[in-house]
Amino acid sequence: MKVNKTPIAAAVTLTLLSAAFAVQAQEQKKDDSTQLEQVVVTGIRASLQSAANIKKNASAVVDAVSAEDVGKLPDADVGQALGRIPGISVGRDFGVGASVSIRGTDPQMTLTTLNGQSVASTGWYDQKAIDRSFNYSLLPPELIGGMEVYKSSQADLTEGGIGGTVIVKTRKPLDLDPNAVFVSVKGGKGTVSKDWTKEVSGLYSWRDSAKMFGVLVSGALERGDYMRRGIEADGRWSGDVTPGTFVQERERKALNVSLQARPTKGVDLGLTYTRLEYDANASNTTHYLFTLQDPGKGYADTGACVQPSPDPALLCQKTNITQANATSTFLQTWARAAKMTSDTLVADGSFKGDGFKLEGSAGTTKADGGTSLTTNYSYIGWDNAPGLPKWWGSTDATGKKISISPGQDMSVPLSALPATSKPESWATARGPNKDKEDFAQADLTIDMDYGILTGFKTGVRATKHTFTKDEYRPIMTTTPVRASTDSLFSGTIPMGTPGWSVPKPNLDAMFALANANVASWVQSRGGYGQIEEKNTALYGMFNFEKDALHGNFGLRYIRTKASNDAYVFDGTPLAAGDVAANVGWSKNKQQQNASYNDWLPSLNLVYDLNRNTLLRFAASKAITRPNYDNMFAGATQGWNDTVKNNETVNYGTPDLKPQSSKQFDLGIEYYYGRGNLVSAAIFHKKIDNFITTSTQINQKIGLISPDTGLDNWTVNRYINAGGGKINGIETQLNHSFDNGFGVVANYTFTDAKAPKTSYQDELNMFTLSSRHNVNLVGFYENDVYSARLAYNWRSKYMVRETGYYGNRMHDDYGTLDLSLGWNVTKNIRLSFEAINLTKEDDVQYGAAGSSTTLRQSLKGGYPAWSFLGETTYRIGLNAKF
Repeated sequence: MKVNKTPIAAAVTLTLLSAAFAVQAQEQKKDDSTQLEQVVVTGIRASLQSAANIKKNASAVVDAVSAEDVGKLPDADVGQALGRIPGISVGRDFGVGASVSIRGTDPQMTLTTLNGQSVASTGWYDQKAIDRSFNYSLLPPELIGGMEVYKSSQADLTEGGIGGTVIVKTRKPLDLDPNAVFVSVKGGKGTVSKDWTKEVSGLYSWRDSAKMFGVLVSGALERGDYMRRGIEADGRWSGDVTPGTFVQERERKALNVSLQARPTKGVDLGLTYTRLEYDANASNTTHYLFTLQDPGKGYADTGACVQPSPDPALLCQKTNITQANATSTFLQTWARAAKMTSDTLVADGSFKGDGFKLEGSAGTTKADGGTSLTTNYSYIGWDNAPGLPKWWGSTDATGKKISISPGQDMSVPLSALPATSKPESWATARGPNKDKEDFAQADLTIDMDYGILTGFKTGVRATKHTFTKDEYRPIMTTTPVRASTDSLFSGTIPMGTPGWSVPKPNLDAMFALANANVASWVQSRGGYGQIEEKNTALYGMFNFEKDALHGNFGLRYIRTKASNDAYVFDGTPLAAGDVAANVGWSKNKQQQNASYNDWLPSLNLVYDLNRNTLLRFAASKAITRPNYDNMFAGATQGWNDTVKNNETVNYGTPDLKPQSSKQFDLGIEYYYGRGNLVSAAIFHKKIDNFITTSTQINQKIGLISPDTGLDNWTVNRYINAGGGKINGIETQLNHSFDNGFGVVANYTFTDAKAPKTSYQDELNMFTLSSRHNVNLVGFYENDVYSARLAYNWRSKYMVRETGYYGNRMHDDYGTLDLSLGWNVTKNIRLSFEAINLTKEDDVQYGAAGSSTTLRQSLKGGYPAWSFLGETTYRIGLNAKF
């Protein structure tokens, strides 16, 4: 199922729906006015009503996702739930919603807070850039009471989100009934990930009868394997086309403990501890098929290209190899031990007196993550594994997905591998990351009755943020430790999209053997970097009201002191006992320091045309600080990784200015009935101080990569240059019928243009920005049953990553999701979910021009990556008392 992919068709559809339902609403208006006060809504309609009330009553431009009851967030994935909001696109990463883009901006321009404060977060994958975006895969939906998305700024919001600010809210014990209990169990599996995923979550909340003290404890545990199957067509190694299967052994844990006290009138005290943990050990097994040269014959040309690209600078489009000219193949497994943890402790309190309110909070949040062990097991058809099947057949890269037609069964039995194995020393490494922030904040709100002014709010916030990345390389044992190959594998897995059989990695055994081969770990000084930021903010904001006009205006002052620490690359000779990766790196560190400040004005106006219709206008200046990856002094990538021309060095600086945006919104909103609304808005952002890359290729830096024997590097230097613009239209409709049916629909058109010089692909598209976003949701519910069918579609968008993966275009992507619910009793509910019923594939292709400095597989529409679409099924049972 797909929607029409033209913005005109989508806009017309929503306009017609809006008109039809608005007419019906007017016809029912008399009945509503006499009956609404007696109606109690629950479930989906209650969530929509709560979200509509938040939107209507806010001074800023706000949308929300509400869980009207414990464990009833509308989606089983936090990122996916946010993706139902108009103007929000979700970046999926390894099967889960991991990042959020608001109104066409880069996800790093989205600021995410937990109950209004920062949450430390790191990634688990050593091939990902270190940025400021929050990793939503850490959050189980059962812990969340709701989420508010501020699309416009106001002075009392923490700075950092040009796109917007997401405030994730957990529950408080004094807001719940005494001795409230919630327990949920779920099980699920997919059409690709066929192992069962098990989930259990629970909540207990107690308070005294006087609502003076309460305690809430909630937690969640999820275990299961995720499998991704696809084809990675890199092309750099003898025209390789590479089916691959990624398997991740996931375990997600979460704990939230909240203490709340109201010892006397006007006083509210709280202490909240949150721990998020994500185990993500993974294997990535790839089977290299060589089409243009045969490594087993001294890289002799195969002459197999039967349809070259019309552009001679691009890769061959079709190949055909006969059985007589079959080429050797290569099988490898990357094994990564990875884990993310995040711990946050916040103390907060407020005192409400006669005409004023004083609030304060202080806390700390820290995260540990990265890859604690990376290793590789390689099986080479022309060396240690001559039993690997040879490749003959054809490949076709003329479409957006490369197709493979083997001339024989390419399955790899365990007997085709050598009797014993050892890890590859060049690939063994550790890459831990740490993130920490200490913060304190105080706010004062004063009631006013001075002309149109109704209140004044002022406050101060101070933070100290430290991010540390590191890398360690091994000193291997003098005599390699080998193990029987059959101990490193257990069973079989289907290989990539074609699905032939290969041995399934036994991760525990692979990690144990790798560690047994390491005599000691030595810090790789080129992989170390530390960023420290000290941020201070002061603000003042007035609330006002005059007849039908109300809103706020204010000013926020921010000051940042930033520094980076790194080792110096000065050509220092390698010392005895050191690792080869430290060639040229001194043991002395250097520090760079910088500072900047800015004034951020904001204005939010609401004009009530009548009781149900309002006009909204917002204007502000917002900033997003540079990514950490852009601030590290220097880092090398691709050194000795056996991939030709992959050697890259990146030079960053804390002296980069934050990106800044001057932006405005103008909208109209019509509310009727309970939770019903029709709205439309236009928005504009003018973004300056883009962080761009000045790239030089084929540079000598004094460091030879052992795999190539060459000192030949791509050098990237991060600088501020240029700006971009985002213009867009956002429409929304929520309507619930009296017969239990309802519809939610929204469409966002975003014209986001960034300076093409900002990116190595030279495309003037914001990262992860889709031009069109559509949500269509139909639902039905009564006291016993509920059903929801939800379709989300976004047009193509650019994915940009450092390291191996690079910049490529993601094809348009749509998912159709079904959820069913049965209230067995008042306290027990049975649920069923089916995600991505259409099994939409994940398709990514090269989009850069042939003259750019990107590798060939990322140019001219070449089908660089594709992964099989998967339908995931879950069944759940929850009880509430």
